[in-house]
Amino acid sequence: MRTHLRFLLILVLFSGLFANCSEKFEPKPVTYSQLLTGTEKKTWRLVSLQVFDNGQTGGVIPITQSGLDACEYDDLYTFYANDEHKFEVSEGASKCNAADPDVFVTDTWTLINADASLEFIFPILGGKYPWTIKNLTTSVLTMEYYFSDINASYRFTFNSTTAK
Repeated sequence: MRTHLRFLLILVLFSGLFANCSEKFEPKPVTYSQLLTGTEKKTWRLVSLQVFDNGQTGGVIPITQSGLDACEYDDLYTFYANDEHKFEVSEGASKCNAADPDVFVTDTWTLINADASLEFIFPILGGKYPWTIKNLTTSVLTMEYYFSDINASYRFTFNSTTAK
């Protein structure tokens, strides 16, 4: 009988030890804005565009075949995950003018999850526009601008180049 009691006591002690050793894993889902910014910042590079006119498109145009200068299509777009929502556009491998600063746009970005709307300065079009996000993953951002006065839109696709 003593042997059974000892065995039961040892079993209870060990099961108590092992029950307290487990670590509870709580996954942290990536938020929509984290897909855009990473945990600190994320840089994107423009890779293609599409023009829609009356619902028709000529297809996807690689940015290198778009007619833009190389100094424009290799620009880097960086979205920061800070409270200010800092946004920068910097020169890529080639500068349009050697005297230009590396970072030539500093502004803010705005993301509204409810309608997947992203607003930021897009130098290629010369202003700040409200974009509709068509696709956003850890490595691809596709956004579209709809003209209000005509049945046309521009769709741009970016690939992520770095993230922190």
